[in-house]
Amino acid sequence: MEKAQKIKTYVLLHVLMLIFSLSPVCSKLAGQQPFLSFKFVLFYGLVILLLGIYALLWQQIIKRIPLTTAYANKAVTVVWGMVWGALLFQEDITLQKCIGAAIIVVGVILYAFSDSKSQKRRATDD
Repeated sequence: MEKAQKIKTYVLLHVLMLIFSLSPVCSKLAGQQPFLSFKFVLFYGLVILLLGIYALLWQQIIKRIPLTTAYANKAVTVVWGMVWGALLFQEDITLQKCIGAAIIVVGVILYAFSDSKSQKRRATDD
């Protein structure tokens, strides 16, 4: 895969993770509403819509990159969850949460670099 296409795929993957991270936000908002009220149904409808979009785009992503790489990048949804919690629900972002998020991001980066090196080795071996 050419470099520009690979970058585009990774950007799409992370936009997809952003979309996926909105699903629990809508679920939490629905849980704060009276059962079967308009807002309850609306928020759960959004959950289903977001998960449907996610499922369709996820299939396109895993066609283009290794499954292990895609799943490793899925960990960034923890970071998005922390952001949404702080912005929408006034949840605290503590030092421990920041350290945990940093560990996740570093892990994803390390995995991506190790995966690209192993792919280069396989390409030169062929």
